[in-house]
Amino acid sequence: MQKAVRTASPAELEPQPEAGARLKRVRLELAREPGHPEGSRDHGYALVAPLTPDGRLDPALWARERAHCRAMRFWAGEPARFGLLRRSAGGPGGAHWLFDFDPSRSDDDEVGYRFDIHRFVEGEYLTLREADTSHVFRVVEVSSFDRAASAASLIE
Repeated sequence: MQKAVRTASPAELEPQPEAGARLKRVRLELAREPGHPEGSRDHGYALVAPLTPDGRLDPALWARERAHCRAMRFWAGEPARFGLLRRSAGGPGGAHWLFDFDPSRSDDDEVGYRFDIHRFVEGEYLTLREADTSHVFRVVEVSSFDRAASAASLIE
């Protein structure tokens, strides 16, 4: 008698999110730098990110929930910019994370420095590169994400 062979479904072959990974609302504010010796609450980003329990970005959860993974740039004296948190080919580990504010262009992308290994935990620091400059931001808030909330509620 032949034994039945079970084939895995495509969903079973996809990487699975880490146990306990969840979408979280994250607020980054400009850290101390020339021109802002105390940092700035008026310059930063609010985002919805797929985080593991220890605060790292989870690529498998992002792949499942990418429609909810959004970013908003707030900068004093400029209108807020809304975009997507994306994972793109290239960089250390074969991929890098970025904020994409216009999918039809790549020159407006703001790339996270080693976001694949850094932790999005209150008090930690992260670096983003925009055009020809980099800024350091402090993680000031990580909280639950409400799927029913609008993109505008990212800054509230």
